[in-house]
Amino acid sequence: MISRRNIRVKVMQTLYTIDSMSGEVKPGEPLVILNKKLDLSRHLFTYLTYFITEVARYSETSAKHRASKNLPSQADLTVNTKIAGNEVLWKILEQPGFNAAVNEFKLKHIIDAELLKKIYLQLAASEEYKEYIEVQARDKKSEKEILEYIFGTLLLPNEDFISHLEEYFINWDDDAEMMEQLVLNFLQKPNSYDFGPILSKEKLEFAKSLLQTTLEKSEVTLELIKPKLKNWDADRIAALDLIILQMGVCEFLFFETIPTKVTINEYIDLAKEYSTVQSGQFVNGLLDNIHKELTQENKIHKKSHKNSTL
Repeated sequence: MISRRNIRVKVMQTLYTIDSMSGEVKPGEPLVILNKKLDLSRHLFTYLTYFITEVARYSETSAKHRASKNLPSQADLTVNTKIAGNEVLWKILEQPGFNAAVNEFKLKHIIDAELLKKIYLQLAASEEYKEYIEVQARDKKSEKEILEYIFGTLLLPNEDFISHLEEYFINWDDDAEMMEQLVLNFLQKPNSYDFGPILSKEKLEFAKSLLQTTLEKSEVTLELIKPKLKNWDADRIAALDLIILQMGVCEFLFFETIPTKVTINEYIDLAKEYSTVQSGQFVNGLLDNIHKELTQENKIHKKSHKNSTL
């Protein structure tokens, strides 16, 4: 589910964590840190999905509360609970992996009941919801669209919901953009992910290899990078920029199926998003310079990438 760009972000963050640590790094510790970061993303994705399902299911809770009033009105007794039977919703709820993940992360203990109720009431008052429940028949498009509406319109722009996420998930700021795409893709194809490991075997190998290669080839990459820093104050170069450069050089030299153009563009984007204002230009200039030098020396050997998943 996670793209290779997202993997690069996780590896970059892992390397930065290691760089910031005092003392010697224990054998195997980098992979432990990387796996924890990946699991945090799985935790967050599961919770976002869980919250959407709880908003949809709250229609039944609301109906029971209203019907149990001392003097319920006709409206109280005839609350429409169509969304509780939403076909996409039940494809999610019936997945053993989803329920296992909900229990594993103890999500029922962190959900904010008042916030959940508030968001459901916003849903029930919306024109989108009224149009949804007015149609008795079910169709795949409207079943997906109402859940997408909950997520994209009622949750993501909601400051209270975002504050709630930030309270429990330290990775929300880093993962927000990725999570938006993952959840929307999942709602389109709810059987596409079983809530187990968030990376496929192939992508996990890429993540591990990128991390280990960048660590093991640190001296090699620094030998190529340092001579290009003569026009820059080496002591003022952001640690993250140096990590990004080392990852990029590793991809040039040791990842045969990744086109060099892809590598350069990916790391320019990472520098712009995660480092300083000048980092995009800095990384662009150095990677381009190093790429030209390595090409002239015939040190870059790329296999055909026609069948690459990049």
